[in-house]
Amino acid sequence: FAVFDRRKPRSELTRDLAIVAALQLAALAYGLHTVAQARPAVVALEGSRLRVVRAIDLDAEELSRAPESLRNLSWTGPRFVATRSPDDAERLEAIQRGLAGEDIGMRPGFWLPPERTPTMLADAARPIAVLARLQPARSAELQRASEQSNVPAEHLGFLPLLARRTDWSALVDRRSGALVGYVNIEGF
Repeated sequence: FAVFDRRKPRSELTRDLAIVAALQLAALAYGLHTVAQARPAVVALEGSRLRVVRAIDLDAEELSRAPESLRNLSWTGPRFVATRSPDDAERLEAIQRGLAGEDIGMRPGFWLPPERTPTMLADAARPIAVLARLQPARSAELQRASEQSNVPAEHLGFLPLLARRTDWSALVDRRSGALVGYVNIEGF
């Protein structure tokens, strides 16, 4: 509306509106690119915790070292992957890169085939009673999340979930290894 003026010649008005439209489309394209790069691409099991990994955190060159079915990042939500520990030859580099902020879950060369993930999630999950003891003031919230998961408490486990600026807990069915919910309670 700042550009539109009926007193302007038609060609000048068309040019001005075209410039505004081009700027708006460029801003939209930049915003969509930013959202695509910041999207959660992977939730990686690193030992006894889960880490949310954004698409921008993954090196495209190293993505070729991931298992074949995990080489393309999903656009419909994060994939769940388990990771292996570095062997003796990789350990020093893994420590150095970890100190630089690049943990094992961010390195596709350490990802395991997807069929191994449920078993490893079930094995790594700690009983939900442990989380209740760690956070007794949040017991009502934990109880609600447990009920919503539709898993009996004796089969429900949790794993700490590390994200960019927050720590949650993921709820896991310890029989099947399925993730059944999340709760805004720190699991450490």
